[in-house]
Amino acid sequence: MTRLLAIAASFATSVLLLSATAGHAQTSGYYNATPATAPTKTSVITAGTLWKCGDGVCVANKSTQRDPIMCQMVVKRLGTLTAFSVGGTAFDADALAKCNAAAS
Repeated sequence: MTRLLAIAASFATSVLLLSATAGHAQTSGYYNATPATAPTKTSVITAGTLWKCGDGVCVANKSTQRDPIMCQMVVKRLGTLTAFSVGGTAFDADALAKCNAAAS
């Protein structure tokens, strides 16, 4: 019985730690997109990729799509982007302009 309680306590602690870090997931992902207009939805899906939005930024995990395609797909769902980054590296002004233009 004591062992079961110890396992339950360990599980509860793990759940609390994971939920505490979940709030930070909205500020950093493999893909980070900043729409010009704050999204009204908390999540969107592009070709099977889930984007979580909060505080004016949408983030998603890595996809099998090419990076420019991911940018274009999120523009189609959220509108013009002011910033887009992949793995911590921001698109430069030209790449972002191409993304925004190609998606319209």
